[in-house]
Amino acid sequence: MATIKIKQVRSKIKCPKSQKLTLAALGLRKVNAIVEHEDTPAILGMIAKVKHLVQVEK
Repeated sequence: MATIKIKQVRSKIKCPKSQKLTLAALGLRKVNAIVEHEDTPAILGMIAKVKHLVQVEK
């Protein structure tokens, strides 16, 4: 599988707790943090949940 880079571009302040937990599960703690993950359905589902907070690069 291919890897994708996920960058947090907006703050998680004032977001619901489930979205904060999703960012933590992705490994994103601060704005402008970048993590790499495999392109799996579970990861894509997490990205879809917080798509307004992150930017995805392939």
